[in-house]
Amino acid sequence: MRHRIGIVLAVVMTGVLFFPGAWGYLRLLRLPAPADQLSDLPAGGGSLVSEHHVLLALAAVAGTALLAGILVAAPRISPLAAGLPGLLLLGWTGLYLASVRQAVDLIPLRSDPFGAGFEAMLFNGVLGAAGLALIVPMFVPSRWRTRPVTEIEATLEPGLEDQPTTQLTPIRVTTLAPIPAAPWHEASPPD
Repeated sequence: MRHRIGIVLAVVMTGVLFFPGAWGYLRLLRLPAPADQLSDLPAGGGSLVSEHHVLLALAAVAGTALLAGILVAAPRISPLAAGLPGLLLLGWTGLYLASVRQAVDLIPLRSDPFGAGFEAMLFNGVLGAAGLALIVPMFVPSRWRTRPVTEIEATLEPGLEDQPTTQLTPIRVTTLAPIPAAPWHEASPPD
């Protein structure tokens, strides 16, 4: 069941990488600049924080990276969740190295910002680097196995199997004796 969920998460990761990730990457590559400004620096060397388009693009790229990081680092998530998109990205990068025209022709929605951003990530090598990072969990053997619940309980509280179980019976509150005053509240004479 865990690996089926991992496959669904892989599809989600691929979609997030293609749509908001590629869009944000493209927006960050083509920073807005006023028409009368001829400076080589984005925003004329000033702050990009005031540009809400830049902040949206940065949030899209950061959200994509956050999802990828969670899928790579979380031990309970199947390695397929990060590994399948990583293999896809590495395969696409390999195809790009072998035949640039064929790799570019396979990019869907190339006329939209999503496809153009994906193409820019492919050209700049970002897809290859991301693919290498995403396949790392596939090489960790402990990520392929689920840990049984009894093993987890045994590591948290060892020796519970040897203790006899006790049955708790309800008691009336009126039968309890009052709590005595604590001895540190009593004043003692100084010596």
